[in-house]
Amino acid sequence: MSLRRSIEGLGPYTSLFLLALPAATVEPLKLVAVAVAGDGHWITGTAMIVACYAFSLLVVERLFVIVKPKLLTIPWFAKLWKAFVSVRTRMIGAFGGSRAEQTVRDTPSASK
Repeated sequence: MSLRRSIEGLGPYTSLFLLALPAATVEPLKLVAVAVAGDGHWITGTAMIVACYAFSLLVVERLFVIVKPKLLTIPWFAKLWKAFVSVRTRMIGAFGGSRAEQTVRDTPSASK
């Protein structure tokens, strides 16, 4: 728990740097894994891709959750995050939507 508290105590730009370090490391490794798989070592390449995605999901995502409040204090990051969430919400509404909302819209009594 003390590691989390020390991460939460960092400043906004230090938090951004802390998040960018593992993200900047794992993303190029995904491309290397594809190259390794394309070179004929498909088991090794697949294992590398799985490991990279696991690292992204387990470490980078968790780290983002911890530092997100600090990142949102940076004006340009907050603006980008708001735009991303807006686009994501519109896309989910346009393409996904929830099943319950679609059921309500499709029932004849809902249109009255």
